[in-house]
Amino acid sequence: MQFIKYCMLFFVFLSSTLIGKYISQKYSFRLEELEEMKNALNMFKSKIKFTYEPIPEIFNEISQDTCKTISALFGKAKEKMKQETASEAWEQAIEELLDKQIKEARNEKEKNEKLYKKLGSTIGLAIVIILI
Repeated sequence: MQFIKYCMLFFVFLSSTLIGKYISQKYSFRLEELEEMKNALNMFKSKIKFTYEPIPEIFNEISQDTCKTISALFGKAKEKMKQETASEAWEQAIEELLDKQIKEARNEKEKNEKLYKKLGSTIGLAIVIILI
């Protein structure tokens, strides 16, 4: 009977720790996605400067080389290019927005990632102590 009790307590502690790690990973994923977006925009800028390809073709190439979320963004931009024109103001606004969001995401990651990992373990330990 004691063995089952200790196994259940260990399971409670382990699951709360894993929940804390899962929550903390959201901050890492957000930062990675924003950095990949910035890299895609830098690729876009380089291709415009050096290849002189039409923008819809560049968007198509970038959408094939990036992750799913960013690929969808450039794919939609390619489709919208059939009706609208691109402008430098859009590029500058996106770059400034991305730099700011990357800094915020990095700060949130540094601040909250450790917090949620430790909070999950602490809550699990508190539940185990209460149940003992």
